[in-house]
Amino acid sequence: MAARSLSPRVALAAMVIGAVLVGAVPSRAQPHLTSFDSLLTLDYTRDRLDLNTLRALRPDDLPLLRGVVFGRHGRVFRNEDIQEWLESQDWYHPDSAFTNASLGDVERASLDVIRQVEAENHSMVEPGDLRWWQDQHMHIDQLGTHTRMEWAVLRAEVEAVHGRRFPAEPWLQRYFEERYWYRADDRYDAGRLTGIERANLALIDSLARAQGAGALAPCDMGLYERQPVTIDVLRGTGFATLRILRNEIYARRGMRFPDGQLADWFTSREWYEPRDSAAVELTQLDQRNVATIAAYERSLRESLDSAPIDTTLLWGLFAEDAHRLAIEVYARHGRVFRRKWEQDYVSKLAGYQPDPGYTDARLTEIERTNIAALVRYEKNASSIRGGVEG
Repeated sequence: MAARSLSPRVALAAMVIGAVLVGAVPSRAQPHLTSFDSLLTLDYTRDRLDLNTLRALRPDDLPLLRGVVFGRHGRVFRNEDIQEWLESQDWYHPDSAFTNASLGDVERASLDVIRQVEAENHSMVEPGDLRWWQDQHMHIDQLGTHTRMEWAVLRAEVEAVHGRRFPAEPWLQRYFEERYWYRADDRYDAGRLTGIERANLALIDSLARAQGAGALAPCDMGLYERQPVTIDVLRGTGFATLRILRNEIYARRGMRFPDGQLADWFTSREWYEPRDSAAVELTQLDQRNVATIAAYERSLRESLDSAPIDTTLLWGLFAEDAHRLAIEVYARHGRVFRRKWEQDYVSKLAGYQPDPGYTDARLTEIERTNIAALVRYEKNASSIRGGVEG
């Protein structure tokens, strides 16, 4: 896919950032390098990267190169691809105590350049890209689709690049404190935002509302503590929202969630009061509402082999979620999967019967169409592992 062109001003600004950052630190001009392997020989505390070298790399090499800069200090990544590659390198020694304070100015400058080229290669704007959109108007097709949490991060990032703190949303503050580029500024004033940044914020807000739309939205379950949820009010609600709604019933009774998407989502809600006890008690109406939502989710999944999927129902799903939906379609015909985690997943599905003689000829035309739609969505969706870590 062709890289998105940045404005001349942005490209110049990125190079100036690098020059300023390395100004007070002994550094060396980068030798003439032509491959990813040759970049592994650099001393990133002294050697600077340049845009042209990085633009010549394969897009898949860029996250690994970020991993090299961080990995020299022992950082452990949540992204499995980066972490597995680092663990295959003799020089890598994981350090759970790593913090971004370990990075020098030259290393930060190189990370900026890597992240710029990654942003150019993204098919849609992703968390971590907003520094390169400060003087560019966004368009609907550039923003694509995201989970509700990703929309929240994108919106906050417009201000985070100027140092805004987020005391009312601890999970957001924690997220930005983990970014190497974030510098909290207690003197932040929203008046710093340019007209372009304000317009981008407005567009993000409008798309987040539209793509999260359904008959019910997260935080609506407080209205159903005394009345039943019906199938009619669920129609049009997507997979991601249904999952949040189902778990919100438990959250409103104080259930604690393991670290992850649900924990971050509910922790930032003003009504959420987690309890110390491991179990929560649901009322009979709560149990009925959970069962209704779960049944509707199940009907959507089962419809993948009988009706073309409404792709708006996918909005907000992570790439891994879409992938599971696709392999469920195959699993209904007994396909056996080579990847262990895929086989482990389908083995737990009700009614799954492995058939070594499976072929794709068993798929109906509707199933093929739906699998193709899920694959297209998966290619552009963010990973549950956090997307771009940096």
